[in-house]
Order: sequence, then C-alpha cells, then structure tokens
Amino acid sequence: MSSTTQSKINIWVQAARPKTLAAAFTPVLIGAAIALHDGAFQAIVTFVALWCAFLIQIGTNFANDYFDFIKGADTDERIGFERATAAGLIAPKTMLQATILVMAVAFFSGLYLVWIGGWTILIIGVLSLIFGILYTGGPFPLGYNGLGDVFVFIFFGIVAVMTTYYVNALEWSEATFWASLAVGALCTNILVINNLRDVEQDAKVGKRTLGVLFGETALKFEYTLMLALAFAIPPHFHVQLDYAIWIYLPFLSLPLALFHLRKVWTETHKPNLNKVLEQTAQLMAIYGILFSMGVILS
Repeated sequence: MSSTTQSKINIWVQAARPKTLAAAFTPVLIGAAIALHDGAFQAIVTFVALWCAFLIQIGTNFANDYFDFIKGADTDERIGFERATAAGLIAPKTMLQATILVMAVAFFSGLYLVWIGGWTILIIGVLSLIFGILYTGGPFPLGYNGLGDVFVFIFFGIVAVMTTYYVNALEWSEATFWASLAVGALCTNILVINNLRDVEQDAKVGKRTLGVLFGETALKFEYTLMLALAFAIPPHFHVQLDYAIWIYLPFLSLPLALFHLRKVWTETHKPNLNKVLEQTAQLMAIYGILFSMGVILS
C-alpha cells in the first residue's frame, strides 16, 4: 500500500473520530450484558446491533463535519480536533456523499434487526438516522439550538441500550431503562466537554449550545450532575432490582471520574480540554465494561 493511500485512509479514520466511538460501543455492550443476564442473549443480533451503532455514530460524525463547515462553524480559531472538511483534507461534496453512504449501509444492515424485531425497530432506526443528520443539518439543527445534549442522552443512551436488549429478548426491560440513564449521562458528558472547550467560538458563529446560552459554569454543573447520575445507577440495581454486590464494579472507575471532574472545574487553558474529552470517552467505555461485568456476574 502506497504512502498516499495510507494517508487518505488515515484522514477518513480520523474524520470518523474513533476516540468518541465509546458512545456507540458502550450502550450495546450494556444492553447485551443485561440480555445475557436474563438468558436472552443472541450473538449475531448483538453483533449487527453493534455494527449499526458504529455506522450511525460515524455517519453522524461525518454529517457534523460537513454541516459545521457549510454553516461556517469551523473557523481558523477552532481549538478542537482537526475537522477534515474545514482543513481542506476532504472536499465538502465527498464528505456529504460519505455521510449518505454510511447512513445507507446502516439502514440496510439494520433491516436484519427489523426482520428480528419488527416495525418498532424500523421506526427507531429511521429516527436515529434522521436525527443523526438533524444534529447539525436541516433548518433547525439540534446542536445549534441547545438540544444536542437531549439528543445524545436519548438516542445514545436510552434508545441504544433498550433497543439492544429488545432485539435480543423481543421484549422491553425495566433494568435496561435504568442502565440507559447512566450510559446517556456519560455520553452527554463527552458533548459537555466539547461545548465547554468551544463556547467562545460557538458564540461567535451563532451556535447556541447550552454553554453559549447559560455559560460555562452551567456546563460544569451539568458534567457533575451527569457523573452523579451515572454512579447512582449501580446502587439502584443492587437495592431495587436485587442484583448482586458485583454490580458495584463501576465504582472502580470513580477515582478517574473525580480526576476528570477536577479538571473540568479547574482547567483554564481550553486546548487542554481535548485531552479531557478523550478521557471522558475512555471513562464511558471503562464504566460500561465494569457495569457489564457486574451484570453478568450477578
């Protein structure tokens, strides 16, 4: 493989934002773990659900790259990770075509899950694809109007966890709802760091995130609240849902969470928040693995 080809592949890999793919991996992992705990786990179904989750996440990232460039949100003042379209590494038309392609592959891959789970899954899947585009695209982009956090919490938390369980067990689960709150909270925190880092640039280009609307302190409180919610879920599983003591395994990640929380409240050099964003995504993955282990061991 030539160096030019390798370079092009690397550009596309970075455009997919692999450091944030914990947002796709963790909800499927936890939903599948609860299905396994309940004796309803289906390996092929779970694999397809994970594949679709990755595709939707990547497609959403591509759409975000394209629409932020078109709307002028990615300027030379940007301090976040490099965006392929804004940097001139990928032509806007090519990025749009890639977005459509990835979302189309996600749709057709998801038809297997529709075959398993019925029309409910089709509706959920189509809505996930549509809102992935509307996050930064369309006449009322969610991310530009203070609704990005709500979208992430619902679709990468509640919807992803509960639907993964459903396609395995063909029924809904109360446990997955409570687990999805932890997943949604940790995934939302990835966006919180992104918005905290970019609040000044977002304000200049008219991107009305919660940070722009309510200020940086509000984002810091949001990050704190989301962490508190995530770590309130294992005790609920133990006390209210009768899971064994193993369900407290996620608390092994609490020191990391507190370390990140301290950085959120004290970091004043915004470029350093790029590292905190990576670490927040890593925390989500670690929490998800520990939680899943706790569920299975219970």
